[in-house]
Amino acid sequence: MLDSVDYLAIGHVTRDILPDASHVVGGTVSYAALTVAALRRSVGIVTSASRGFDLSAFHGLVTVSCSMAEHTTTFRNQYVNGSRRQVVYGVAEQLTLHSIPEAWSSPAIVHVGPIMGECAPALVTSFPESTFVGVTPQGWMRSTNDGGEVLHQQWRGADSLLGHASAVVFSIHDVLGDWDIARSYAAMAPLLAVTTGRTGGVLFIKGEPVPFPALTVDEVDPTGAGDIFAAVFFDALARDVSPVEAARFAACVASGSVTRVGLNGVPTAEDIEGCRGLVGCDY
Repeated sequence: MLDSVDYLAIGHVTRDILPDASHVVGGTVSYAALTVAALRRSVGIVTSASRGFDLSAFHGLVTVSCSMAEHTTTFRNQYVNGSRRQVVYGVAEQLTLHSIPEAWSSPAIVHVGPIMGECAPALVTSFPESTFVGVTPQGWMRSTNDGGEVLHQQWRGADSLLGHASAVVFSIHDVLGDWDIARSYAAMAPLLAVTTGRTGGVLFIKGEPVPFPALTVDEVDPTGAGDIFAAVFFDALARDVSPVEAARFAACVASGSVTRVGLNGVPTAEDIEGCRGLVGCDY
């Protein structure tokens, strides 16, 4: 295990079931960590999964600290007319401060990325020596019904966390398209980005909105695009790129990701260099 990491991603690595019943590795931290690795940072994932779950997608790129669980968090995703329906089958163990290896207690960048409520909210305030704490709260905005269908729920405790995060990213779909809710969260956060898919998104700087565009591309699979955006955005901000430039650069990188399926959408070093040229970002 690495003695230290630049970027620590906390959340469940998932098993995503494809239409042909095969499965691939997914989850916010998977896309985020591999993206930051492409930026040539040292990256660690803290997660939980069942014994024997194949984590080879990260070998040589990302170091994974995985606590054993009875289940791996497993999703089936269905996209219909631009909307996603998800069913979850089993959820791995809760992640708390005790899940963090001692050597990783003070990374430069912490990314708290729950996918199904698995991250203890206290993690947001548990890294006082880290220079940047980014939050993607999607998993705190979810619940399930008896059939495992993923439903929207109010983000309980948002008011106690938003002011502690260096930056927050979520999709407008996470609040069911309700911009009033998005603006209320933005009023409590120093920096918050709401992604809107093909149109880009809106960056709120101390509550003031600044739209940012996405590239026009042929979309094949949107899974993970928001996670890739967040990872690039957080990394750029932590390295003193201005919020507007960071959002434009992250949106460019995320736009390219939807042209490929699953983790194949994770940007390459060439993708990243191409976006640096397109948006004039030289960090």
